[in-house]
Amino acid sequence: MPETYPYTKGPFEPSFESLYNFTCPDWFRDAKFGLWSHWGAQSVPMYGDWYARNMYIEGSDQYLYHLRHYGHPSKFGYKDLVKLWKAENFDPEALMDLYVKAGAKYFFAQTTHHDNFFNYDSRLQPFNSVNYGPHRDIVAEWKAAAVKRGLKFGLTEHLGASFEWLNTNKGHDEHGPYAGVPYDGNDKAFEQLYLDNAEYLDLSKPRMHYTHDKRWPPRWYACVKEMVDLFQPDMLYSDGAVPFYAKGATIHDPTYESGLKMVAHLYNESAAQNGGVNQRVYFQKDSRPDFYRIGLLDIERSLEDDIKPLPWQTDTCLGHWFYDVRAQYKDHRQVIGLLVDIVSKNGNLLLNVPQRPDGTIDDECRYTLEQLAKWTSVCGEGIFGTRPYSVYGEGPTRLNSSKSEKAIQSAVKTLMPGATIYNREAEASWTGWDIRYTQKAQEGKIYAFVMGNTRAVSLTRLKEAAQVKGVRLLGYGSVPFHVQDGALSVYLPERLPCEMANCLEISI
Repeated sequence: MPETYPYTKGPFEPSFESLYNFTCPDWFRDAKFGLWSHWGAQSVPMYGDWYARNMYIEGSDQYLYHLRHYGHPSKFGYKDLVKLWKAENFDPEALMDLYVKAGAKYFFAQTTHHDNFFNYDSRLQPFNSVNYGPHRDIVAEWKAAAVKRGLKFGLTEHLGASFEWLNTNKGHDEHGPYAGVPYDGNDKAFEQLYLDNAEYLDLSKPRMHYTHDKRWPPRWYACVKEMVDLFQPDMLYSDGAVPFYAKGATIHDPTYESGLKMVAHLYNESAAQNGGVNQRVYFQKDSRPDFYRIGLLDIERSLEDDIKPLPWQTDTCLGHWFYDVRAQYKDHRQVIGLLVDIVSKNGNLLLNVPQRPDGTIDDECRYTLEQLAKWTSVCGEGIFGTRPYSVYGEGPTRLNSSKSEKAIQSAVKTLMPGATIYNREAEASWTGWDIRYTQKAQEGKIYAFVMGNTRAVSLTRLKEAAQVKGVRLLGYGSVPFHVQDGALSVYLPERLPCEMANCLEISI
C-alpha cells in the first residue's frame, strides 16, 4: 500500500523535535527584502481579496459587484471568471528588472490561493493557468526571470484553508429574483474546482482556517509536494500555521503529520543537494515558540516590537492582496520606514506589489518601486548583509504590532512622555530623534538610520561612542562629529541625500 505522505529521507525527521535543528541560512539573513506576486484569477474583477468566496455571499460588496457586472453566480460563477484572466501584458522579465532595482533579493510567486485555481501546469489540478485563462505557466515564468537575475525564489501556497473557504459556492440567495436558485458550485461537473464541501456551508459558524475533514490533508500534501518537486524552491510559505493546525493541539498531535512531512521533505531535498546542509526556509504563522522554530515565523501585516533572537519576516502589501480599484496604497516613505524598522529588529520584509489582471502594475506602484530603487542605491549598505545592533533604536516613535487602538494607547504609558505609537499599517510621522540601528560587526561598522528630517543628530544609545573613528553619511561623505557625556553628536549637511531614513556609517 503506497505511503499517504511520501517524503525524501535525510537529516530531518517529520517531528517538531527533529525540525528544531533548522538553522536559518545566511543568504536569507543577508537578503532583508523580497517582493511577492500575490496574483491570480481573483485579480480579474479588480475588486479585492477573497473574491472567489465573497462573490457567493449575498449582499456582500463583491456579490453585488459580481451580480451587476457579470451576472448572477448561478449563471456566471468563478469557473467562468477564471477564463477571463488573460495576463495578456504579463512581462516577468521587465518586472523582475524593476524589482531588482528596487532592492529585492528574493521573490515569491503564488502557486494557488484559497480559490483552488493553480498558477502552473499542474498534473493534479486541471483548473490551472495553462488549461484556462492565460494558457501560460505563470510560476515557471516567474522562476526563470528571478533565477536569471540571481534572486532566491519562493512559493506561497494558500491551499490548506481552501476546503471550507470555498463552501459559499454551494449556497443560494435568500431574497430577490434568484431566491432559492442554487449557485453554480452545486454543479458536480466542476467539483475539481469547487470541492465536495457542501456539508460545511453553515455561514452562521466561523469559517475554520484548516478543515478537520480527513479527505483534505492528503490532497493538500500531494499538491504541495508537486509544487516543491516541480520548482525546487528556496522558500516555501504556508498561509497559516503548520498544516493541519487544530485548536489546542500539542506538538505530538497527529493532525500535524502532513505538514511536518512536507517540511522534512523540503529540507531533506535541499540537504541532498548541498552536502547534507539545508539551505531552504519554511515560513508559517503560528507564533507559539514550540511551533515556529521548525522554520521562520511570518507575521502578516504586522511586526515585532523589539529585536527577536531568531530571524523572522513581515509580509504586507502596497494595497490589498489582490488588485482593488478601491485600495489606498502605502507610499515609498512608509515602505522605507517599515523596512528599516523591521531590519533593525532582525526581520525581513516581503512586499506584495498588486498586479492588474493583464499582468501589469499601475503607475502608483511603479513610482513607489522607483523611489525605493533610489533609496536603496544610497542606503542599501546599511540594510543588506547587516545584523541587529544591541538595541534596535531610540527616539519617541514606535511601530507597534498591536492591532487594537486600546492596546496601543496602553503601551504609550510605558514609554517616555510624548512617545507616539503607530499601529502596524499606519504611516508614522518620524521625528529627528528617531534612530534605527544595524551593524556589520566584523567590518567594525555600525549603521544609524536617521528616520526624520534633522541636521543635528544625537545618538544616546551607542555604547561604543567613545571608540568612534569616523562617521560617513551614505550618499554624501564624511561628516563632523563629537562625543560628549557618552552621546555621539553628528552634524549633517543642509542638503541630504534622501528625503527620509538617511544612513550614517559609523566606524569603530
